[in-house]
Amino acid sequence: TGESQRKDGRYAYKYIDTFGKPQFVYSWKLVPTDKTPAGKRDDIALREKEKEIQKDLDDGIDHIGKKMTVCQLYAKQIRHRANVRHGTKQGRKQLMRILQEDKLGACRIENVKLSDAKEWALRMKEKGYGFKTINNHKRSLKAAFYTAIQDDCIRKNPFDFQLNTVLEDDTEPKEPLSPTQEAAFLSFVQHDKVYQKYYDEIIILLGTGLRISELCGLTEADIDLDKQLINVDHQLLKIADVGYYVETPKTKSGNRVIPMSEKVLEAFQRVLNKRKYVQPVILEGYTKFLFLNRNGLPKVAV
Repeated sequence: TGESQRKDGRYAYKYIDTFGKPQFVYSWKLVPTDKTPAGKRDDIALREKEKEIQKDLDDGIDHIGKKMTVCQLYAKQIRHRANVRHGTKQGRKQLMRILQEDKLGACRIENVKLSDAKEWALRMKEKGYGFKTINNHKRSLKAAFYTAIQDDCIRKNPFDFQLNTVLEDDTEPKEPLSPTQEAAFLSFVQHDKVYQKYYDEIIILLGTGLRISELCGLTEADIDLDKQLINVDHQLLKIADVGYYVETPKTKSGNRVIPMSEKVLEAFQRVLNKRKYVQPVILEGYTKFLFLNRNGLPKVAV
């Protein structure tokens, strides 16, 4: 039957896992009615463990794999999907740090229930994370647990639920400035001693709808002042451990050509006229960036 008793009195059960390798489980009790010896840690009886193992084997469940922790599962998930953008890598680092600091990270995946996943979401909210951030991380964990199901480590996905059934979506919708608000804002920027240096950049952002990283990535080759057109096909970003880097849109719809209004055209002309000290920077084939800091290097969002 695979059962035996060791010299120290513990019962042992030997079985062959789904990979054909021998495995052992132990218990101080053979059946539930046995008493645990004094001073020994109480545990379920060996026969109960045998039933659980046999059920897993019958269902094709990896009895060893299901004992990995949530942190180990997520590490495995991201290792198998390594070719991602820098922004995605930063998000992954944040989630791994969250899991390492939360009790969920040390849980075996076989023990994580739906209620545990919901409790994790509530703890995230208590720690100050926003609905969108929690939802993004929940989606990542759902994908990781789905992989565990495909690998026959577990049967159900504890993260298969709608977050808004647990937390209120308190994300405030973004509303555009009214013409009156925009005029008041621009007037303030134009006459303020601290912010007036950003006036042209703000004019361009408001007049084009560009992301700040797209604005920072603009080069002389991207603007056509005669036709009053802006070509947008990349963005410039910067992170501490990488430095400057350029990202292209995930989809073709991210590439676009934006017309300039007269106001935006005039702002670009002023930007070009003010560019005096320019460092000969080439980033991934891009050069002659339009928006520079005091050192002549490309600006980036902070």
